[in-house]
Order: sequence, then structure tokens, then C-alpha cells
Amino acid sequence: MVTLCSSWTIERFIIEELKHTVFLGLGTNLGNREENIRRAIELIGERVGNVERQSSLCETEPWGFRSENLFLNAVVMVKTQLSPTELLETTQGIERYMGRKPNLSPGQYHDRPIDIDILLYDDITIDMPNLKIPHPLMKERDFVMIPLREVLGEEAK
Repeated sequence: MVTLCSSWTIERFIIEELKHTVFLGLGTNLGNREENIRRAIELIGERVGNVERQSSLCETEPWGFRSENLFLNAVVMVKTQLSPTELLETTQGIERYMGRKPNLSPGQYHDRPIDIDILLYDDITIDMPNLKIPHPLMKERDFVMIPLREVLGEEAK
């Protein structure tokens, strides 16, 4: 049994109990790719929440555009108190901080030092112009599904 003595303690207890489970896909094909992934995970831990699990790294060809630079990909599971829109703003802030340039037009892919995609947020579905959860293309991308299955504890199929 937990005894709570003040409204601050009650609010903190409620907030701690309301942590959400999110899965983020990470990708990089510029610079020191391993360092980019490591730094992104560190920043996610500082700004988003506790990184509970991390997949191994997966090297892949670019998807949706041509480049001589191979991607390094990973998936992390994070416990967060951020709302879905706060999570989007925060991950985009990390991307900008790490040097990512904005896409010239929606759906146009290019080389980048880091890409952070929200794959899943608890078991909710969101369909907004700037935020879609689950990620609409994740099932088409082995570089997402293989590390996601690893983090979920499933065998890669």
C-alpha cells in the first residue's frame, strides 16, 4: 500500500503511473553513423524519457531515394510522459539539434545525420496531417520491422 501525504505527492505519483510506452525508429547515413545513433539515444534519454530497450544496429540501403551512403538503423523503446504531439516536437528538435535539414517537400527523402520516426505510442492510433501513429510505412520497411521485433522480443521473420 502506498501512503500519499500531499497533493504534490499525489500528482507526482499519478504522473509516474501514467508513463507511455513508445517505439522510435532511428536512422542515419551521414557522418559517423554509430556515433549519431549513440548521441540520438542519449538525447532521447535526456529529453523524451527512459530508454528501456534498444535493438542492435542494422545496415541497409537507402529507402525511397538514391544515395551512395548506406543507412544504419535501430529501434528503441522509451517510457515517456510526453503526449504524442510533444513527442513529435521533441524528436524533431533532436533531429534539428543534430544537424538534420528540413525536407524540401513532404515525402521527399534525402541523406541525413539522423531521422527519428515515431513507430508506436501505447496502442493508440492517430491520423493527423503531421502525425500518423502507427507509422504508416513501417510494415513495408524491413529496417524498421526487424529491429522492432527484436525490441519486442519476437524473432525476426
